[in-house]
Amino acid sequence: MKATVTRVDVAGMGDRVCVDLCSLMRPGEGLLVGSFARGLFLVHSECLESNYIASRPFRVNAGPVHAYVLVPGGKTCYLSELKSGKEVIVVDQKGRQRTAVVGRVKIESRPLILVETKTNSGDQTLYGIILQNAETVALVSPCKGTGEQEKAIPVTSLKVGDEVLLRVQGAARHTGIEIQEFIVEN
Repeated sequence: MKATVTRVDVAGMGDRVCVDLCSLMRPGEGLLVGSFARGLFLVHSECLESNYIASRPFRVNAGPVHAYVLVPGGKTCYLSELKSGKEVIVVDQKGRQRTAVVGRVKIESRPLILVETKTNSGDQTLYGIILQNAETVALVSPCKGTGEQEKAIPVTSLKVGDEVLLRVQGAARHTGIEIQEFIVEN
């Protein structure tokens, strides 16, 4: 689903997680990650060339330790819970999914940035994610027309009004499983 960026702010320092997979990713692919399980952002892999680092098509600089990531079975887990051998869901810009095995997880203290969005469906819910504030970390934007190539927007270039891809999920979660319960997350 499309979401429009409503806020981009520096968020200080924190421990972020790089997820290195035992599979290669292509342009437009990444992991679904979010600060709240109700909305997961498509965080692009580091498969694109940049002026800062060589392409790392096996890596997603996914977010801080508290963030949720989509795993098989329609479940989520915290990025801090990932380890070698665990499976995650790789998603592309068109919503196609596949399973991949985690090779390693690397946690380091880095500067962070907060991104908040609203969907274009009239829903007033805010969806947020915190990511490393680096040129190599990007969110995926929707295709504007047929045949358009994938577009990854580095978080350092992200601005209010930009559109990014978001997976909206319904109910609350407990131990990664969707439950029907009242919950408030801010």
